[in-house]
Amino acid sequence: MTVTATSVGESDQALPQTQPARRGARLLRLVPAVAAALSGVLLYVSFPPRTLWWLALPAFAVFGWVLRGRGFKAALGLGYLFGLGFLLPLLVWTGVEVGPGPWLALVVIEAVFVALVGAGVAAVSKLPGWPLWAAAVWTAGEAARARVPFSGFPWGKVAFGQADGVFLPLAALGGTPVLGFAVVLCGFGLYDVVRLVQERRRTRVWRRGAAAVALLGVAVPVAGALAARTLVSDKAEDGTLTVAVVQGNVPRAGLDFNSQRRAVLDYHARETLRLAAEVDAGRVARPDVVLWPENSSDIDPFANYDARAVIDGAAKAIGAPISVGGVVERDGRLLNEQILWDPDKGPVDTYDKRQIQPFGEYLPLRPLVGAINDSWTGMVRQDFSRGDKPGVFTVAGARIGLATCYEAAFDWAVRDTVTGGAQLISVPSNNATFGHSEMTYQQLAMSRIRAVEHSRTVTVPVTSGVSAVILPDGTITQRTGMFVAGSLVQEVPLRSSETPATRLGILPEIALVLVAAGGLGRAVTAGVRARRAGGA
Repeated sequence: MTVTATSVGESDQALPQTQPARRGARLLRLVPAVAAALSGVLLYVSFPPRTLWWLALPAFAVFGWVLRGRGFKAALGLGYLFGLGFLLPLLVWTGVEVGPGPWLALVVIEAVFVALVGAGVAAVSKLPGWPLWAAAVWTAGEAARARVPFSGFPWGKVAFGQADGVFLPLAALGGTPVLGFAVVLCGFGLYDVVRLVQERRRTRVWRRGAAAVALLGVAVPVAGALAARTLVSDKAEDGTLTVAVVQGNVPRAGLDFNSQRRAVLDYHARETLRLAAEVDAGRVARPDVVLWPENSSDIDPFANYDARAVIDGAAKAIGAPISVGGVVERDGRLLNEQILWDPDKGPVDTYDKRQIQPFGEYLPLRPLVGAINDSWTGMVRQDFSRGDKPGVFTVAGARIGLATCYEAAFDWAVRDTVTGGAQLISVPSNNATFGHSEMTYQQLAMSRIRAVEHSRTVTVPVTSGVSAVILPDGTITQRTGMFVAGSLVQEVPLRSSETPATRLGILPEIALVLVAAGGLGRAVTAGVRARRAGGA
């Protein structure tokens, strides 16, 4: 009886100790999920308008920690949480005027790509030299996200957060795929170094080969970026061109921008006339070309005499051609068009935007979207048509490549203006719809990456800001504020040499996708062999 009583007493004492232990175990199981989401947030914080580019490294180090050795389902979920943590705050501007529905729908879809990448990273994490394979898997995920669905959405490429970082020169070596790959490799390599040091302390065994590979994963991207600095230059090769970037501003921000189209045209003409007075007074150099933003004339100047007269008057006053962002209808097609307007000859050349924005300039799945919400179809009453050739304007003997707004996010849309002969690049944009959000800063960073990638001056005329002049080394020399009128006049270098990134085009991205495929193939093969061995 005594023994029985003692046993019962011991059981009664053990019971309350078990419940806290179980709660602690449940909390520990949540740690990877919380870490995955927070590391995604950390990656977001590394993006503009902040200059905390280096936070991308610990973000991927933590992401590597939560994924290493995980099974497919767990890695898929952790990858999705990382994607949500990153993309939810990064893309919040997409819901500024239309509400949370489209923003959340976009994030939910885009995070699926990150989830699949997470599963891929977990699969290759058991291979020797896994940071290399894992970084290539991330690049492959970005390549897919830049192409599907609806021609892709490359916003949020890791490279676009590195305009202020030490890795920036790698853009000239292999474009955004190589730049992003280097950052991710360095982050995963950083985690692997920490992991191996901890393993050494625990086991007293130092795996020199693995440690050397991990250290190379950190050192090689940094060394490569330092070596690539020789590819970056802001020196003129073909003389200079004096450009004027005009930001006319808009009466008010928001979706009713289109209802203000005559006022917006007048604002840009007025700012150009003010600049002309400064030029005539000798206070500012006369520009060779004036660059207006996208949507600066949403009234078709080919069909509307008043709009034509306003633009013509501005061009004559400044005494230089103006690149006007117009919305025109031609042969039953609605076009987002840049029009080169000569002060003597009128319109002499045009460029039609090729990469048009889904749900902004055209509506995919219109019947389905209308069934969900009629008001969404009303926002895009008529779909824009795509242009079919690169835009390069010749002005004062110089060739200006055009990538309109959304196109700056797409590698091909900028590169083929340079291979088409552009000596500088202009990125006319309209960010008025997105208010004072971070969107304009994110897009400005893309233009800085493109400047280094192709070693070209990049001008960014924007309706409401931030407009800027960017030298070929990625430096912003002049910029405006947001929702103010202003103009930037500067003599900028013209360049015609091609960087390795320009010459190679898509080849570095293809090579990294093949590396990812090779790593995944090895991981799958190793898994099959392990299961067969276990079964035997």
